[in-house]
Amino acid sequence: MAMMALLSTCGAISSLAAAPAEASTLRAVMHSGLRVLDPITTTAHITRDHGYMIWDTLLGMDDQFQPQPQMADWSVSDDGMTYTFTLRDGLKWHDGGEVTASDAVASFKRWAARDGGGQMLMDHVASVEATDPQTMTLTLSSPFAYVLELMAKPSSVPLFVMPARIASKSPDETLTVEDQIGSGPFKFVADEYDPGNRVVYEKFEDYVPRKEPASWTAGGKVVNVDRVEWINMSDAQTALNALNSGEIDFLESPSVDLLPVLQANPDLTIEKINELGSQTIGRFNFLYPPFDDPKIRQAALMAMDQEDVLASLVGNPEFYSTCDSMYGCQTPLATDAGAPDSLATGGGTEAAKKLLEEAGYDGTPVVMMQPTDAPTVSPQPVIAAQLLRQAGFTVDLQPMDWQTLVTRRASQQPPSEGGWNMFFTNWYIPEVWNPLVNPMLNGRGKDGGWFGWPDDAELESMRNEFAKATSDDDRKAIAERIQQHAFEQVTYIPLGEYSIPAAWNNDLSGILHSPVPVFWNITKSE
Repeated sequence: MAMMALLSTCGAISSLAAAPAEASTLRAVMHSGLRVLDPITTTAHITRDHGYMIWDTLLGMDDQFQPQPQMADWSVSDDGMTYTFTLRDGLKWHDGGEVTASDAVASFKRWAARDGGGQMLMDHVASVEATDPQTMTLTLSSPFAYVLELMAKPSSVPLFVMPARIASKSPDETLTVEDQIGSGPFKFVADEYDPGNRVVYEKFEDYVPRKEPASWTAGGKVVNVDRVEWINMSDAQTALNALNSGEIDFLESPSVDLLPVLQANPDLTIEKINELGSQTIGRFNFLYPPFDDPKIRQAALMAMDQEDVLASLVGNPEFYSTCDSMYGCQTPLATDAGAPDSLATGGGTEAAKKLLEEAGYDGTPVVMMQPTDAPTVSPQPVIAAQLLRQAGFTVDLQPMDWQTLVTRRASQQPPSEGGWNMFFTNWYIPEVWNPLVNPMLNGRGKDGGWFGWPDDAELESMRNEFAKATSDDDRKAIAERIQQHAFEQVTYIPLGEYSIPAAWNNDLSGILHSPVPVFWNITKSE
């Protein structure tokens, strides 16, 4: 192991000395360090994971994609236009206050202002109000079939419930360390937080779990450890050594190249916990040249090769597959509508060159952000830059850490003034499996869209049509039309699917299979 990696390991582990000796502490290395603490203002997975530690949700989603009660039970009027959510007893904030329906209302509104599905839901909402301290009533102005599914979806962006004084902040204002007050199963330990390097959570003793078995983000969130510590180790070898030596207990995203080393250790379990896997994608900035031109976006699409990207990202074909569907290939809405043959098979370079020539591309540089410290998002831009250059693009590959990218991608400034043209990220399949939950299939432009900000009224019209559809056949047909249109406009580029196992010490039991890594239900034997 390199000397710097050794020092990194020693420094990370020595920082754990403050933990009480008698405490049962689970130490984890996640896919990224945590800097942004607001799971409403960003879709970064590490921030969402943080959200599930300290905040709870009104509804959860089980492993059958079904909404389930979490903080609240619900009833629906006979005409389907009024939803009544009743908070369960025993809900307390970490600072001792009681959770009320006013907190839920404020949280709902802040969530709906930022989430693509929530925005569409609000187009059909007449009112959402606290009708008594325990009851939130949502009244629709027009029929909408996906109220519960959107409120229960496990990711990007989950409807986390916060105290009203915090949730009332503008969704454009990022929450601070002082705002990390929830009612969830863990408490955030502010005085031990080292941004990007270490975050500590303690069991919330007053949390009352539901009685149902845990399933995905639904059911009983039973905490069996006293503390959870996330330690950032961006070097894959360092993290592997720490797990092998027992200095950490859980490694969310081990390098595939190093899996054989972990598999050779009988004291470790190597297992997929996100069985549906992830989709890796490329996203353009629609606001500025060159990708404000749809023909140039089409040229970039033709230049891409899923196999090249996946081989670099994952390496072992056992853990990846090409897939032309924006909804994932193992979901009910899977389709290859609109996808060019070259996307999965390669060979589109000449077609891309021709499109660039037809578009009159003038060599405007593509400012491509390249994270260097997160193995699951570092290789894609390097391969994509090479593919685009082969097609005739000028590419300015700019290295940075992942948390810098997460912050910078929110900038709507020109690329020459600190903005960007293209970046790459990953989504869990349950985040993209239909047009309402898929954050990238959003045409609301600068004021409501996801990073990249396409302004596409036709896309929004079709999504609205999907939301009103009453049969599975109709939804599938509309979803196909949406994907056809999204490929024509190149709303984003799906670059295939992968599923990498996590690794943990055999002292841990009860780790849930879920699209979100969660730390309830886990027992650590000492």
